[in-house]
Amino acid sequence: MRTLAVLIAIITPWTAVLAQHPLRDPVDAVEVRYALSQPVVSYTLRVDSAERSGYDVTIRIRNAPDTFRLALAAHPEYDDRYYRYVEQLRVESPAGAALASIVREDSALWRVVAPGGASVVRYRLHLPSQDRPIRSSWVPFLAPGGGLVGGPHSFMYVVGATLAPSYVTFDLPAGWEIATGLPPTITPNTFFAPSVDVLIDSPALIGHFRSWRFAVDGVPHRVVYWPLPDAQPFDTAALMHGLEGLAQQAIALFGRAPYRDYTFLIQDGAAGSLEHWSSVTIGATSARLVSDLPDILGEAAHEYFHTWNLMRIRPAGYGGVDYRPARRSRGLWWGEGITMLYADALLRRAGLPRPDSTRTAHLAGLITRYLASPGNSRFSPESVSVISYGTPPGALGDYSASVHLQGELIGTMLDLIIRDATHGRRSLDDVMRLVLVRYSGEQGYTTRDIETAVHEVCGCTVRPFFDRYVRTGHPIPFDRYLALAGLRPVVTWGPGVGHDGAPMVDLRVFAWLPPGETALRLLISNPASVWGAAGLHTGDRIVRVNDAPLVTLDAFRTVFGRIKIGDTVRVDVDRPTGPYRADVVVTVQQRPTVRLEPIPAATERQLGVRNAWLSGRATSDAY
Repeated sequence: MRTLAVLIAIITPWTAVLAQHPLRDPVDAVEVRYALSQPVVSYTLRVDSAERSGYDVTIRIRNAPDTFRLALAAHPEYDDRYYRYVEQLRVESPAGAALASIVREDSALWRVVAPGGASVVRYRLHLPSQDRPIRSSWVPFLAPGGGLVGGPHSFMYVVGATLAPSYVTFDLPAGWEIATGLPPTITPNTFFAPSVDVLIDSPALIGHFRSWRFAVDGVPHRVVYWPLPDAQPFDTAALMHGLEGLAQQAIALFGRAPYRDYTFLIQDGAAGSLEHWSSVTIGATSARLVSDLPDILGEAAHEYFHTWNLMRIRPAGYGGVDYRPARRSRGLWWGEGITMLYADALLRRAGLPRPDSTRTAHLAGLITRYLASPGNSRFSPESVSVISYGTPPGALGDYSASVHLQGELIGTMLDLIIRDATHGRRSLDDVMRLVLVRYSGEQGYTTRDIETAVHEVCGCTVRPFFDRYVRTGHPIPFDRYLALAGLRPVVTWGPGVGHDGAPMVDLRVFAWLPPGETALRLLISNPASVWGAAGLHTGDRIVRVNDAPLVTLDAFRTVFGRIKIGDTVRVDVDRPTGPYRADVVVTVQQRPTVRLEPIPAATERQLGVRNAWLSGRATSDAY
């Protein structure tokens, strides 16, 4: 009986896991963690300081079938298609070279034959030339003093064994250090990856860098800065104070950190930021760290909050390891938009400076941007979520919309609804904690799940709100929901003014070059612009501008960057119905201006909601 009980105890968890991993195609295989047939994998990534064109990767695999497949994963937000840069790919097997082979089956997929279940796969990752003015912070690079390696660009994985743990050893030039989100081991330069998901989402900053540490609730955090040779000195204490304050507030919100340690990977000479499993890559020149620290902290806040809201609280259909293009998700309005909301809120709670001094100023700016682009109300947040990542430009036709903006505004309105319905006892914070408990597993959440969580927190009916403003496209009635806080929006339209105080030229027209094509295509962001009003449409192939050919993006930027108010621009395009010519008279862009003002004679309840929301407090005394 004891033997049978033990057998049942062993089998039952595996049947549950198997039910969660259905076969998707013949290439995939059902996998379970710690199965006897699971491959044992280790990686070595070697960097030669004298050869910075790329780096070498060795994969040692045993306990594998005689035939298996390796792949390079596609990131759910972007796909740099680094399978194009894999060189010198070969396989070695104890059974003999004549019996081992590796053959490409798809762009990012290879079939390996290695009798006996053991093999060594070697390849070189040749780094492509930098084709942008400034490198994105998550893109691999090598320089005399260091670089960024690893991630989905570097490591092939065994298809069907994404739950298999692995070890990664970095073979680096003497004196180079390593900073990564992967847990260290007792062996220097060797790190542990509990799964392929963690492996490919834990890039490594290597080389000579500066580093600092702090702890929140005993959890260690490391801040690493890789400088260029001419880096300016900046206030490191202010940077550390900002990042520590952010971590304190986020951890206080959820109650605990979801990681054993965390690393901020900050790079000079790069731009942009990207979240990872237990780290973040941030591009920040030393000059920006001197002059624009609040903006950099804002970027860090957004990506750091993704540690919870996107990396753990995942929308259904988002994420997971796959070599094929990312699946579409309808829930990014929450994953991105609510993260925008908390990036602002947590920095304010920490007492850190923000570009817009008050929450009302910040909200007025959001509403201004929302109204200035009619696509935000024409297309539902769910539909904009679907086309946010991995979709060619122009998916919304002559409109543009931002899932980040839509989601932040929806989250703000829901926060006011919850505060009002619960007399200040609850807020959106309670929803975040609830969805973390429910949807941080493999299944992920849907819009209906978020709606249910909000309903349970506030005890109020929110289905009409979700039906009208999340699932379908309708303008958000800001006056209705701001009234809950005793506020009202005052909107005026007029000539737009730029940051320099000069009239804003209507340049709501862009261009892009589809892969495999030689002609630029137009991208209209608003049909009410002078370009849309002239009959131009997204997808038109540009033939000539001002009677001269225009074939490169640099040329487009140069020509359109010189346009002034009052100019007439002749645009010749080609479309399926034939050639079209537009003579566009450029005018001042008409823009909304929004300010929020108190409602006269606001009730005590409205004032309670307003004061609690303005303070940024999670909850308030009952009102």
